[in-house]
Amino acid sequence: MTNPHQLRFGLTAPSACSYLPAQQEQLVVLMPEQPISADLYQQLIAVNFRRSGEQTYTPHCPACNACQSVRIVAQQWQASRSQRRLLNKARRAGLEYRLVNQPELQQYFRLFAAYIAFKHDDGIMYPATEEQLTAMLQCSWLPVRFLEIYQAGQLLSVSIIDELADSYSAVYTFFAEQYQYLSPGKLAIMYLLSQARQDHKAYVYLGYLIGTCQKMAYKAEFRPQQRFIQGHWHSFA
Repeated sequence: MTNPHQLRFGLTAPSACSYLPAQQEQLVVLMPEQPISADLYQQLIAVNFRRSGEQTYTPHCPACNACQSVRIVAQQWQASRSQRRLLNKARRAGLEYRLVNQPELQQYFRLFAAYIAFKHDDGIMYPATEEQLTAMLQCSWLPVRFLEIYQAGQLLSVSIIDELADSYSAVYTFFAEQYQYLSPGKLAIMYLLSQARQDHKAYVYLGYLIGTCQKMAYKAEFRPQQRFIQGHWHSFA
């Protein structure tokens, strides 16, 4: 097993933070010539790293430590009252999910492009390109899977999921605008937690949580959860 402390890392130049406008962002990144693998990434994600495309990184901001990695212990998660209502609403609407190994690129891109147009038309990802999506869907050293949500055979949501030996990691979700009322992002997490239980995975990683960022607030709703704070995982009931 590779020792993460023997690896070589680099530090990015400061840039404006996407989530906290008053802050500067810096990242520690694994240098690209490193022999990364799924086993190594499992070690890194357990100490606050994440993956974006082929790059592995962790926040290392000079004046801020707001980013806290969040993971759910799959066997301990209990749906809240509001989450149970949402699951029942989805069931009545006839929603179904499946976790697949191969993406349907053309179908995914139509959904992805429409999602970026209504959700992020003021951001750097607009307009969406096939190259953007392909970079998100593929990773040469890690199994990537796709959680699809359907209604009456129509694809309404896709979540990109990294599969590790002991966990699933939710990378990115995009969905059809007309289904926002069904909260597909939250549904995808609950479906993934159910799948993790079936597959005997210990954790579901949800990425970073920033307490003051409204876009990330939904992650705090999944309890009990663990957050990586100052080098250790802390439990929140």
